Amino acid sequence: MDKKNALRAGALAAGTTLMMLLMSSPALALTRDDGDDPGTGLSVVETLGLYVLAPIALFVIIAGLIMVLDRSHPDHLVKTPGEKAKAKGKVKAGAKA
Repeated sequence: MDKKNALRAGALAAGTTLMMLLMSSPALALTRDDGDDPGTGLSVVETLGLYVLAPIALFVIIAGLIMVLDRSHPDHLVKTPGEKAKAKGKVKAGAKA
């Protein structure tokens, strides 16, 4: 029964993909529309800068700001099971757990 469902899902996916490919004909891209005014193309350097270097630079800037502006305290860090926690403050004598 499981093979039948897998075969049905595969056939549906293949049929859907084939229909989408047939419906979106690339020949329609040759016909210009009214008001279509494409600009000049990007050079290789502009393309790499826009789609590769700019996202990497944004990531580095955001990560750097997070690291610089991080105000977390060492007391809040998660300790490993074998590591002893440092007691910064004094424990009250009458405190019950």
